[in-house]
Amino acid sequence: MTREEKIEEIRQRARKNFSLGYNCAECVTEAVFSLVDTGLPPAAQKCATGFGGGIGLFGDTCGALAGCVMAVGAVHGRPGLPEGEDPKDVAKKSKQQLYGKPGAYRIFNQIPNRFKQKFNHTLCRELTQKWQSEWLCRDHALFCREVITDAAGIAADLILSDKNELAAKAFGSNVENLKD
Repeated sequence: MTREEKIEEIRQRARKNFSLGYNCAECVTEAVFSLVDTGLPPAAQKCATGFGGGIGLFGDTCGALAGCVMAVGAVHGRPGLPEGEDPKDVAKKSKQQLYGKPGAYRIFNQIPNRFKQKFNHTLCRELTQKWQSEWLCRDHALFCREVITDAAGIAADLILSDKNELAAKAFGSNVENLKD
């Protein structure tokens, strides 16, 4: 199976998951956890449940986006703090793991930036604003299904990319205004 075929398989599984009753975050994580060897047990997907509807229907970060972050983290996340005896040295190494070039934040920063480029927003309440009075009507469900499909595609693309290459990319928009 080619890389593109694998990405499409993950996208379509996430899309189908929505019609099966999974919430937005679960759709993405279930597709990735089922089709990619993350090293995590399938039960780890339970962590996604609370992110539906922008965290328990609160409307914050889109659940599909949160599921994407979780799925990418299952593959490209760091397993723990760096080793060392001196806490200051460990903290310095930790900062380098996150902010450096390569650095983990460079991988994860791509997710909301790609998502926002496609959908103009990352918050559930903004993405779904026109359906607030008709939550889960047909048009809302169809829109969310597309968001889920695209979020799964972003996750699959990043998961199937070289970690070191991703971790060396320039930062997109970020709260620290980091530039290369």
